[in-house]
Formats: sequence, structure tokens, C-alpha cells
Amino acid sequence: MEIDQPLRLLGGLSAQQFMRRHWQKKPLLIRQAVPDMVPPIERAQLFDLAAQEGVESRLIRHAKSGWSLRHGPFARRSLPSLKEAAWTLLIQGVDLHHQGVHELLQRFRFVPDARLDDLMISYASDGGGVGPHFDSYDVFLLQAQGRRRWSIGRQRDLRLQPDVPLKILAQFEPEQTFILEPGDMLYLPPRYAHDGVAVGGDCVTYSIGLRSPAAAPLGADLLARIAEAQADAVQDAVGQAAVHYRDPAQPALANPAEMPAGLQAFARQAVLAVMRDEDVIDRALGESMTEPKPTVWFDQGEPPADLNAIALDRRTRMLYDARHLYINGESFRASGRDAKLMRRLADQRTLGPRDLAAASDDALALLSDWCEAGWAHAE
Repeated sequence: MEIDQPLRLLGGLSAQQFMRRHWQKKPLLIRQAVPDMVPPIERAQLFDLAAQEGVESRLIRHAKSGWSLRHGPFARRSLPSLKEAAWTLLIQGVDLHHQGVHELLQRFRFVPDARLDDLMISYASDGGGVGPHFDSYDVFLLQAQGRRRWSIGRQRDLRLQPDVPLKILAQFEPEQTFILEPGDMLYLPPRYAHDGVAVGGDCVTYSIGLRSPAAAPLGADLLARIAEAQADAVQDAVGQAAVHYRDPAQPALANPAEMPAGLQAFARQAVLAVMRDEDVIDRALGESMTEPKPTVWFDQGEPPADLNAIALDRRTRMLYDARHLYINGESFRASGRDAKLMRRLADQRTLGPRDLAAASDDALALLSDWCEAGWAHAE
């Protein structure tokens, strides 16, 4: 992507300008970000997805009695009538299941892939919405069909309504209101309150959400991965001397249940020694950020007889840093010419004959393994 060229998607701003002026700073309303918008997936296909196991879907209704929330899958006959007002069907991760939606999501790769999450589709009847709320991550709200009225504001009172199955603000204070037509898009930074209400039926909004991991769960996940990697390293080092706790000066104790201070110090040093290895932390992060979601699985493929071109599967997450490749929760050391090739695959998601002609036998074997796993496909 040419990051310094004006983009219609960003209202004539270049990607560089958008990231500098708006990213995590202030909203941006873009009229006709996608001119002549034609939804890549039809309503019937959306409803079919909502009926499938392994597809995350939610049905939200708003009536005089209050809000209700149900989780899918939903058979078509269990969905409300299209003429019924104030209901919304949310389908998460549609890009994982539909190639056209996946290709639309690729237009937002001016932000790091590690931050780009998925594309959720909201289908709403007249008056449908999910209530005023805020997200902890950036979001692009692209109107694909119908019309939706958005009210937004820099909310300071973040208290939520009690006894409601949704995280709805108790005292929403909108500052601006817009009606989005098909092709219009609204960008909102994190924690910017918003409330979208369908104006008329057949309202379809695409939400391009960004990943923003919270420190505590991310840290817990990395520690678990590091512990597993260390356990594997110990098993691989059979026959080598391991460092064990020793206490030759330990005196006899009248209070045997007291934790030995020396053992506590040993434990702290053991943890700090692992944490000082930046390579271990980087590997754990890369594996975490490419780990497929629990609802994602890959169809077993066949090793290609002749690998002339290759493309990553739309469900595959692939990242890299200066020393490693990360793909679908696994990490590989990478250097030299093959590393450059694999980084090009991660950035472009395809490699052609000219690229593969320069690949080593080891790189070709690895790519063949990925095809067999269903992570990539020979073309």
C-alpha cells in the first residue's frame, strides 16, 4: 500500500496523514469512503452464517420491557420478522468466512496486522441498535446498506446501566449526530461513546475492529507460553546439568511452615532470569498475536506437487520481527534470503513464480507443510 498517497477510503487523506492526525486522537467522518457501495455478502448469506456452529452471532432486541440478548447459532425461522422494529443481528468475524468481506478488510492494512482484528456485520431493522456504549479499541464504521444515525461524544461518565445484558451507558451525552448513507464511514478512537440507530429497515453496518490487548490477560498469556517453552527446553536438555535450589546453611526450624527466604529469593531470580531474555518474550507475543480464534479451524490440504505460486488462507494470521516469523500461533527463526521472502509473504499474503524461484529447499518445504496444514494454498 502506498501510505503517502491520498486515499478515497480516508476522505482524501493519505494513510500517513490519517495516522498522524486522527489515529487514537479524534473521530473522522468520511462521506463516500467507498463510492457506489455494494455489500460483498447478501442478507440471505448473512442469515445462513448466523445459523452455523463456529460462527459467533448475537441477537439484540429493544422493547418497552428493556433490552434482551441471545447468542447463536440462529435458525432462520428463529429470527424476528424483517418488519419487526428494533432488533439487531451481529455476526462476528465475517472476513473469516467470506472472501469478498476478507478482501474489503485488507483495505485497512495501513494499520499493523497485529492490531487489525476482524470485520463484524450488524444487520438491523428500523430502530435497531445496541444502545449507547464505548469500545476500548479503535473502530471504523462503514455503512454498507440502508441508513444509520450515529450520535457520538467524548463521554466522561462511564457508568453503565445496571441489570442490562449489554454494556450500555447510564448517562450518554452526545455531542454530534450524523446519518450515514451507503459508502459513508465513521472512524472513532478508543473510549469515544457512540450510539447507532437504524433509520428504516435493511440497515447493514460493517464494523472494522482493532485489537487492543489488556495488560493483565496479555501478561498472563505470555507467562503461560513462556513457561511452556521453558518446560520444553528442559526436556530437550536431557543430560545437561539443571540449576536446582540448594540450602546447605539451612538451620533447623521450630516453625517449619514458614517459607524460607532463600527459596523465595531463588524463585524471584528464576523468573527474572527468564524475563531478561527479550527473545523469549518477543516469541511468546508473536505466537499470541497470531493464535487463531477458538472458532477457527483449517481444512487439511495436500502438499503441492509443484509450487509455482502461493497465497495465505484468509484465516491465517502471519507476522514477523527482526528474528522470527509467526504464523497461526507458531514461531520460526528466520534470517537471510528466506527471511526476506517470508516477510514478503506476510506483507503481501501471496508469492509468485519469481519469488519462489529464489526460495531455498528448506523454505519450499516449509511452505509445502503450510499448504498441507491448510494455512496456505498453492496457486
